[in-house]
Amino acid sequence: MTRLNGHLALLLLLAVPLALMAGQVWIDPLGSPVRHAVPILMELRLPRTLLAAVLGAGLGGAGAAMQGYLRNPLADPGLFGVAPMAALGAVLSLFTGYAAQEFLLPAFALGGAALGMALLALIAGREGGLALFTLAGMMIASLAGALTSLAISLSPNPFAMSEIVTWLMGALADRGWHEVAIATPLTLAGLALLVLAGPALDALTLGEAAARSLGVRHGRLQALMIAGVGLVVGGGVAVAGIVGFVGLVVPHLVRPWTDQRPSALIVPSALAGALLVVVADALCRLVPLQGGELRLGIALSLIGAPFFLRLLVRLRRGIA
Repeated sequence: MTRLNGHLALLLLLAVPLALMAGQVWIDPLGSPVRHAVPILMELRLPRTLLAAVLGAGLGGAGAAMQGYLRNPLADPGLFGVAPMAALGAVLSLFTGYAAQEFLLPAFALGGAALGMALLALIAGREGGLALFTLAGMMIASLAGALTSLAISLSPNPFAMSEIVTWLMGALADRGWHEVAIATPLTLAGLALLVLAGPALDALTLGEAAARSLGVRHGRLQALMIAGVGLVVGGGVAVAGIVGFVGLVVPHLVRPWTDQRPSALIVPSALAGALLVVVADALCRLVPLQGGELRLGIALSLIGAPFFLRLLVRLRRGIA
């Protein structure tokens, strides 16, 4: 795993300088005047690129942990219901106008994520099985989606509706250092909890009864998963909106290069997720669109949907 992590880290280090140069205004380190390049790099592209890496790392690591916990290759961090609840919190800040204050939109989103985590823990219970846990997450996601649609339909003016819809598409445009300061500690804390849950996830691959006989406490593992995924997803949604498919796609790309253990997949998936989102965000800046740029959430959905379909076909063939 050390070699794989090293290779992924090297690719990420190579991708970051390229991402800093890419954009509507291409920065040539050999030709661009320093007085013009430095402000663009330090105030616009560097925080955006770092935020892309943080967001991708969190979603990739959370996806790997979720697939190990639910023992389902189609599991995604959004299944917990935390991401839709975080989005609902952000939508409410836009709906009420509080988002005009710089830090209130992330605060509302984090509050929504915390509420989603609390509801999930309350409904599933400390000793609830995986089926109850999954159903609870789906119920919370469905409720949050319905309330979000209601907020959009009741928007007080067309501007508020446009802001809500645009934010839900997910993007890193116009993000700065304060968003990096919000997302980074939350994501690192969440990933640390998921790595801590790794050995228990390995035991869970043998079945719940076998894991229990090996000393795995299901309540503790469930708490680690809820807190870890909640911090990662809540922090990401708070600063970037809904960005999907990273947690689904990345573990499948990395898994063939590991020994298939969930604990061995979390860190490589985090590195690969960071690499994917950094590259995708740089490409979004290069796509010429009238009046703006391609939204990151849309770009990753265009990549992830065909991959998801291919995965479904492979699973169907395996069952048949």
